[in-house]
Amino acid sequence: MTIVPVKGIIVPNDLTDMYTFLGYENLTPDDLKQSLNDANGQDITLEINSPGGYIDAGSEMYTDLKKYPGNVTAQVVGQACSAASWIALAADKVEMSPTAQMMIHRVSVGVEGNVDDLTSALQSLDSMDQTYVDLYSKRTGLDKQEIYRMMCATTWMNAKQAVDKGFADSIMFENDQAPAVVNAYGVPVLSSSAINKIKTLIHEKSDDDSKPIENSKEDTDKGQVKKDLSLLLWQ
Repeated sequence: MTIVPVKGIIVPNDLTDMYTFLGYENLTPDDLKQSLNDANGQDITLEINSPGGYIDAGSEMYTDLKKYPGNVTAQVVGQACSAASWIALAADKVEMSPTAQMMIHRVSVGVEGNVDDLTSALQSLDSMDQTYVDLYSKRTGLDKQEIYRMMCATTWMNAKQAVDKGFADSIMFENDQAPAVVNAYGVPVLSSSAINKIKTLIHEKSDDDSKPIENSKEDTDKGQVKKDLSLLLWQ
């Protein structure tokens, strides 16, 4: 049995440098592909603790897991939220730690542009919501209207609730009596302008690292980078 960690924010391959630079643990489709290639068809256990992340990256990972020839067990050891919940449900069996949480909600997106862009985004969001209503309903056996209401309410489930609703198959260490704890926080999905600015900062910082500098200057540079980043995150 091979352990495959699914930890941190689910991000596209081309954004991992930015999230790593900002100090966020993250996982990309390429990371998962490499782990699956290394497992070489053996049975695997996904060890999941993720707040979710980007839809396209999560969809690619879900697809790769469904295509994997070996048996896949998902163990939610912390949280499986949003896109991470689909990754968990790609497994043949889902187990949850007594203290773990799963969360489902409606899809969200950041949009820039004119009224036509906003209309297109609205249609896209509705289409994606229906996709995940279908996925959750098929996996759990719950009525689609009930799933939709759960998504609209941004529903958190502890281990027992997830099993009762059909999102998980069993609770790990079932004889233990540990309470379930929610640790909710949002996934920092940045605008395209912020991404471009941060990537420029990363490039400039990388150029600076190739030059010999005094300690005091280095400390000043690091402080300035953090200050610049804190401003970007609010734009």
